[in-house]
Amino acid sequence: MSINYIQRGVVAAVCSIVISQPSIAAAPVDFSSLVQTVSPAVVRVNVSKKMSQEELLQQQMPELLRRFFGNNVQIPNQRLPQEQNAYGSAFFITKDGYLLTNHHVIADASKVTITLNDRREIDAELVGSDARTDVAVLKVKGSDFPALRIGDANSLKVGEPVLAIGSPFGFDYSASAGIVSAKSRTMSRENAVPFIQTDVALNPGNSGGPLFNRQGEVIGINSRIFSGTGGYMGLSFSIPIDVAMDVANQIIKTGKVSRAYLGVMLQDIDRNLAEAYELSRPEGALVTQVSDDTPASKAGLKAGDIILSYNGTPINRTTDLINLINRTRPNQTASMVVQRNSKQLSLSATLTSAPVDTPPAESMKTDQGKGPSLGMQLRDLTPAESQSLKIKGVIITDVLPGGLAAHAGLLPGDVITSLNNTQTPTAAALLTAIRSLPSNRVVRIAIQRDGVPAIVGLRVE
Repeated sequence: MSINYIQRGVVAAVCSIVISQPSIAAAPVDFSSLVQTVSPAVVRVNVSKKMSQEELLQQQMPELLRRFFGNNVQIPNQRLPQEQNAYGSAFFITKDGYLLTNHHVIADASKVTITLNDRREIDAELVGSDARTDVAVLKVKGSDFPALRIGDANSLKVGEPVLAIGSPFGFDYSASAGIVSAKSRTMSRENAVPFIQTDVALNPGNSGGPLFNRQGEVIGINSRIFSGTGGYMGLSFSIPIDVAMDVANQIIKTGKVSRAYLGVMLQDIDRNLAEAYELSRPEGALVTQVSDDTPASKAGLKAGDIILSYNGTPINRTTDLINLINRTRPNQTASMVVQRNSKQLSLSATLTSAPVDTPPAESMKTDQGKGPSLGMQLRDLTPAESQSLKIKGVIITDVLPGGLAAHAGLLPGDVITSLNNTQTPTAAALLTAIRSLPSNRVVRIAIQRDGVPAIVGLRVE
């Protein structure tokens, strides 16, 4: 085999001399100077938080056991502490001590500190966070911190080299490089963050750290990976810095994030619908419902309209429109190009504040406070969702693997309408009912899944 390999190499060399084709392979990008310049502005985030037994068990279970038996293995004779330490990354955006990190890094934290490049550890204050975009702002006392330069994520090109710095598994100031694999990747309709996809090696502890371009400007916050094992598999996702700074500026100024509300239900356009609506290709956001007395209804939007652009920005998918609406301020007027009955119309809508249900920045967990932990996260249905589904209830946004909710077969997207025949129109009402439950009994949970009602029996331990 080695001889054949060498022979092929000789032939290739001769051919290259005859044909004289220039090589298109570029030399690897040298980030060494950049790493030295920007590293002082990157910090490790040290978090103390209370964790449920399901979360602790999932973290402490050996990987070999998890691969063979899933998350249902019980580890005997092991005392599970309630207070745990976790790590993440953050970076300075101002010289007077404001930092950016991820919401999931500091969620439910009882104490947050940061470790600087010179090994000093400083107490950090949580200014505010937003679960919808997974952005959080921290503040430390002091001045003359090395703030990073903010770049333009919109100018990124697929194939462009990028650099990440963070504390994977607690290994501080680890640098990894890669390229931009894709832009505007979305994970869910609710969040609608247009993630930057890269092949940069990210692992637990990188969350909240900066993603740099070749000029040393921050163009993203490293947020998540796509993995079947919990480790890096070549698919990493970062929040565009313009999205993050929009959230951060609101939090720093007002302590909260305000979003605008249009009042429509939307659906993507597939190939068949594009043909049915006489579109040249699948594009736009199809309006399936317009809520009464909303900016959409007042602007004249109707079910069946296709929104093709919003404030001059073309809409390819519903998530494009949701992201743009999320970044619009209440009371601002938005212009839209709409297709209706094969004709294009121009409409304007003055958006209002998004209805307040369970605040998205504080997604509620069933293990908050006293009472049994069911291992799921909840939020209230929005008025538009409640009207569309014709029910009042609480939607499950996340289910902890190996938790009681997962064992009962509950799924993200299920809407809980009652518990033991007691109506639960809000997450607060459901949590109150859960906390009053006795242990070691099965409760009846009424849900609606994909429009179909069902009853789930869940054993509370």
